Amino acid sequence: MLKKVKKFFGALGPGIVTGASDDDPSGIATYSQAGAKYGIATLWTVLITFPLMAAIQEMCARIGLITSAGLTTTLKKHYGKPVLYLMVIFSVPAIILNIGADIAAMGAVANLLFPSVRAIFFSILFTGLLLFFIVYLPYQKLAAVLKYLCLTLLLYIAVPFFTKPDWGIVLKQTLMPTIKWDKDFIGVLVAILGTTISPYLFFWQTAMEAEDVKAVKRQIMINKRLLSVSDSFPDNGKKRESRLLELLIQKMSIDVNLGMFLSNLIMFFTILATGTALYSHGIRNIDTVEQAAKALEPVAGKFSYLLFALGIIGTGFLAIPVLSGSLSYIVTETFGLKGNLDKKFRKAKAFYAILIVSVLLGLSINYFGINPVDALLYTAILYGVTCPVIIAIVLHIANNKKIMGNYTNKWLSNTLGGLCLLVMTAGAGFLIYLQF
Repeated sequence: MLKKVKKFFGALGPGIVTGASDDDPSGIATYSQAGAKYGIATLWTVLITFPLMAAIQEMCARIGLITSAGLTTTLKKHYGKPVLYLMVIFSVPAIILNIGADIAAMGAVANLLFPSVRAIFFSILFTGLLLFFIVYLPYQKLAAVLKYLCLTLLLYIAVPFFTKPDWGIVLKQTLMPTIKWDKDFIGVLVAILGTTISPYLFFWQTAMEAEDVKAVKRQIMINKRLLSVSDSFPDNGKKRESRLLELLIQKMSIDVNLGMFLSNLIMFFTILATGTALYSHGIRNIDTVEQAAKALEPVAGKFSYLLFALGIIGTGFLAIPVLSGSLSYIVTETFGLKGNLDKKFRKAKAFYAILIVSVLLGLSINYFGINPVDALLYTAILYGVTCPVIIAIVLHIANNKKIMGNYTNKWLSNTLGGLCLLVMTAGAGFLIYLQF
């Protein structure tokens, strides 16, 4: 059994980690707010977010595979510096605030489990552990650890079985959308969209696929073999490379879809858990994940509360390396600095220095007087402004034959990508409207 699990996770690529990291503590907080405020009325959103999210992440992954470069490098090479710098200006602060909110949430939830230890001490401990593993572990081992951390998300699937929902009503609410035309409800829908379709995931997915394809090519050069079926390929460099890309794209597509499915499944069960446990018991205002965890205990039992709390810590360990890694790729590629997660610290000092600083800045928002809830709001605004622009650029790159060759978008990708662009643009507009 253990061998089968190891083989399964070994076959998975960056898509599963990307999807799972989307359900970070700040994401769980958003879903908990939706569940507490409106019950299970927003469950239907998974039918929208899954195909849109999968389409965009597949494009990013394909760009990484074809170009063997990160999204920032492709932007820099083909789209001019003003667009690139605009992305950096909005993305970097948003990612740092996101890291800070996640670290604060992990510390607060750990404090619930061990009240005698202050939350800030847990935040510092978690930060130290995260930095040690990110810097110390080589990329392949770090990727393996992140894949296994995805298992912590399964805790959220278990929680609703303690809240005892009416599955007939759950099915009805999932398949028959409920829309309330008031500012608060639309605001929750926009928050769900912004949490599931986040710009940092685009950069991470592209960079990780580029890392993976470079690793495969290096292995081929060493072994003089093309995966496990090279002997059946004609001895033609172009044909072999084309076949390699086709195999990698097929594998990537399965991996990305599985990762995005997992991400949306966790969103579904988190809304279901909080919607059935909290909303039905009159608990309507949840601002933070620790409030959600604490509120679950008296209405759904101590075990569900423990599962929910442990899930927050696990998802934080999963998401923060993705957030900080994305930021480091963005900055190093923008300014032409060397380094990536595949290199050791001494050979990529600038890359790891940026990563370390981003995590420490995230930790420091606890000392700057920035409330984690406010940090999430600022993050949502910055993501909301940049997301439609990045989606438009990803769509353009994925249809650019000069960059993608024969691997440009098909009609389905363009349809879903265009719909995603429209939805996220409308969401960004409404989010800005809400602020004023």
